[in-house]
Amino acid sequence: MTSANGNDMNKDILLGVMGDPIAQSKSPLMHGAALKALGIPGAYVPLHIAPDQLSQALSAIRTLGFRGVNVTIPHKVAVMEYLDKLDESAVAVGAVNTIVNDNGILTGFNTDGIGYVRSLKAEAAPDLSGARILVIGAGGAARGIVTALLQENPSAVLIANRTADKAKELAEACRGKEKASGIGMNEIGEHIGGMDIVINTTSVGMYPHIDETPIDPGLLPAGIIVSDLIYNPLRTRLLSESLKRGCRIHGGLGMFVYQGAYALEYWTGRTAPVDIMRQTILDCLGGSAE
Repeated sequence: MTSANGNDMNKDILLGVMGDPIAQSKSPLMHGAALKALGIPGAYVPLHIAPDQLSQALSAIRTLGFRGVNVTIPHKVAVMEYLDKLDESAVAVGAVNTIVNDNGILTGFNTDGIGYVRSLKAEAAPDLSGARILVIGAGGAARGIVTALLQENPSAVLIANRTADKAKELAEACRGKEKASGIGMNEIGEHIGGMDIVINTTSVGMYPHIDETPIDPGLLPAGIIVSDLIYNPLRTRLLSESLKRGCRIHGGLGMFVYQGAYALEYWTGRTAPVDIMRQTILDCLGGSAE
């Protein structure tokens, strides 16, 4: 059995996820279940890589024969300079969340944006055309999401970040920048009343800091969609408070599953077992798909 690019899938495949921190990641559990379901022998391991270790880490990926790795906070942008090639998806976004190793040649991809939009449209907003969207955060995840959102013909995408200049730089760098703009977090109150969708792309509220929220929930107008990329917990405090205020909510589980599914397909050339991947995370977190 071989993958789409000729790699022997009968040999054990070595995969992983690089981040700092990384202990909280459920990617090893999800991808382990996926490999088992596909009958592909191998392992997917967590790799705790500090920012000053990135260069050595990428060399080790080659040396140890990893087929590929996922890249998470805070490495999605910084990792790009250590790769041999960048897929168009990574170039458009300016961030990498998936690396494929073809015989020592490392190529960076970005599956965050397409994974997120697929989830948002399937679970909360089937048509994003004309939508006014507020994106909280301007890091690597936000880059992928804003780029993918702009392809859906929204009316406007407003990026809010603690450092307003970083939000403005991201807006300027994105395709469809005439529809994207950036502000500081302190300006959210002036704009949020006109939004249809609010998306948190930061890690604020992620386990174990589950009592934190990226913005004051009291700012949220009733009736809008509030989306959070965080999947652990399945329902963040932001989403719980949004529900109390009469908002529709959308959690991060779908994005997590879909971005992982696209990555697995790059590595193996096989169709990812999405249902099994989703159920594995639900079982782990003790939640439901609701």
